[in-house]
Amino acid sequence: MTEKQKRFADEYLIDLNATRAYKAAYPNIKNDETAAAAAARLLRNVNVSTHIEKRIKEREKRTEITQDMVLRELAAIGFANGADFAKVIEKIVKDEFGNVVIDPETGEPLKYKTVDLALTDELPEEKKKALAGIKHGKYGVVVETCDKVKALELLGKHLGMFDKSDSNEDAIKKLDDILEGINHAAK
Repeated sequence: MTEKQKRFADEYLIDLNATRAYKAAYPNIKNDETAAAAAARLLRNVNVSTHIEKRIKEREKRTEITQDMVLRELAAIGFANGADFAKVIEKIVKDEFGNVVIDPETGEPLKYKTVDLALTDELPEEKKKALAGIKHGKYGVVVETCDKVKALELLGKHLGMFDKSDSNEDAIKKLDDILEGINHAAK
């Protein structure tokens, strides 16, 4: 492997942006399209791809962070349900003595809608991963979740769902494998 190829691979590992990495390794290339095409060719080069894989494995050992861990986190965020954290419920209106207030028109108990928040200590760890924060807002408690759409987009890209060369069956199989892994880890 040449020094420039090694530099490209090392730059690529910074943010996985092949075009930027190519332009860093080959500074005389200014055009993004040219850099993207050449970078795609370099990523298919056996020596370069082997070097990148080796460095990724080294990083996984060093940081103890694996691709599977990242995918599980993204899946927990992407498949979270807002109702796991807060639900709109109906409660029966009671007077100051604790008696049920009856609607004079319908003869039924009066009801009002309110928000019931889940106790975070009772949430499974998998659900907690989707929480970005809980705070007091202008109108009460605000439950913020991580960006579900972004997590699903990243999962979809990983699965090749947006790449026309990958079949839907392959993408569905990959997604099933991830979901099975999540369900297995949650048990």
